[in-house]
Amino acid sequence: MQSVAGFGQDKKKWVRAGVAVAVVVFLLLVLVGWYWSREPDDLDIDALAAQYGASTDITGVYTTVALIGVAETLLEKSGGYISNDLMPPGVWLDNMPNWEFGVLVQVRDFSKAMRDRFSRSQSQSTEDPNLSLAEPLFNFDNESWMLPTTESEYRNGIKHLKSYLARLADDDQFNAQFYARSDNLRFWLSTAETRLGSLSQRLSASVGQRRLNTDLAGDSSGDASTQSGEQLIKTPWNELDDVFYEARGTTWALIQILRAIEQDFQVILDKKNARVSLQQIIRELEGTQKPLRSPIILNGSGFGMMANHSLAMASYISRAHAAIIDLRELLAQG
Repeated sequence: MQSVAGFGQDKKKWVRAGVAVAVVVFLLLVLVGWYWSREPDDLDIDALAAQYGASTDITGVYTTVALIGVAETLLEKSGGYISNDLMPPGVWLDNMPNWEFGVLVQVRDFSKAMRDRFSRSQSQSTEDPNLSLAEPLFNFDNESWMLPTTESEYRNGIKHLKSYLARLADDDQFNAQFYARSDNLRFWLSTAETRLGSLSQRLSASVGQRRLNTDLAGDSSGDASTQSGEQLIKTPWNELDDVFYEARGTTWALIQILRAIEQDFQVILDKKNARVSLQQIIRELEGTQKPLRSPIILNGSGFGMMANHSLAMASYISRAHAAIIDLRELLAQG
């Protein structure tokens, strides 16, 4: 009887010890998850340029360094790249992977603009060898965890960007080039404008809206594959935080790139009297990075008692979107 009782007591001790260990491990994973979910600070482009050994007096260095810095931050921030994690706490987190995707879309868009426009004098000129290799690498599957891993492909893309930067900053005038022209800038701004417009619509749909189909407005002879009248547009409740953090990542990356563009395109911007317009875009985007004072993304109605974080984010993005349209028009003027 005593041995049975002793065995029962030992079993209870082991159970209590196991529960205690499980609780401690869980709390540690929560703390690690919180640390990994911290959004990174803004880039110091001058410090990064010095680290890469590139002189900022050369046109294009600021912009190239900004792209490299944004891509490296994607991989080297707190917790590293977690969109392809299969183990806790990374597999539990969804806000940071969506932030990463927003940043990644901007890296993809800008690396394409670098390959197709900024590094080429005209449409029939030869594309830069490093940029032609870097751009497809950033378009690799963002959730691949092996054979090859997403991180390895993106790091190879960064290596090619650094090789382009080294060639851009060397003494060979016939090596890599960067053309700070208004038409090149307008090309990329058009893409950024489209991205922000889509995000603004998705964020605004957090409360649900009945919208009329205006897809063919202004074109009496236009046609579409399918026709639709009034329709209800609403972002599902379980995707609200996903869209919100994707927007946070997108706008963070845009801020870094636009600050660099202000330096490399200063002659064009001053000639067009458009520098203040660019600065206003940056200021609107900076509003999207304000600290979030709530542990969850709230979705109150537009005029209700509770906040609606998606609508607040959409407000900043919509103003930046409108400002980009104005800037593109300014750059198009003679």
